[in-house]
Amino acid sequence: MQAPLVKLALVLIGFAGSAIAAPGGSVEIRFIEPGRYVDANNRFSSGIGPQATLTELRRLMEQSASPYLAPGERLVIDVLDVDLAGFPNPGANFPYGLRVVTDATPPSFRLRYSLLNQRGQRIASNDERVSDINFLLGARTTQAGSFPYERELLREWARRRFANRSQRAHEGGTEEGIGSVKGLGRAGPA
Repeated sequence: MQAPLVKLALVLIGFAGSAIAAPGGSVEIRFIEPGRYVDANNRFSSGIGPQATLTELRRLMEQSASPYLAPGERLVIDVLDVDLAGFPNPGANFPYGLRVVTDATPPSFRLRYSLLNQRGQRIASNDERVSDINFLLGARTTQAGSFPYERELLREWARRRFANRSQRAHEGGTEEGIGSVKGLGRAGPA
């Protein structure tokens, strides 16, 4: 009986050690005037309340961006607007409401970000609207958890913005140009 427990403990220690051994950069999320967001007047229509919605969106943004940051880098994201996928149908699923999602109601974020190196120097920045009008085409039928469309949109945005930055810099480009990349065909200046 003790042998399986010892093996489990060693596996867990290994996972913990790998997380500690590879520290990445930090991500700071700031919600700017959330009471003015598109979905603010209807409690973000998620059924979990506005504070819980913002907390979950913060977690999704941090998880989306942190894998692409080098140790010591700092990414500051100001969230200027949030428009969740779908629209509220308050009469359905009382008391939480229900969001009706169609291809005409994609998720959208207005973000302003700055990526800083270890010395605090800005290496990338931009102000952009992040959305994907084709978000249902890539939707998985078994998406679980809260905000699945927003999660996929933020993951793709972070990957396009911050992955392979060092490779681009070594190929003769600079990291300064990252902020101006339109990417996705779905993100651009707000």
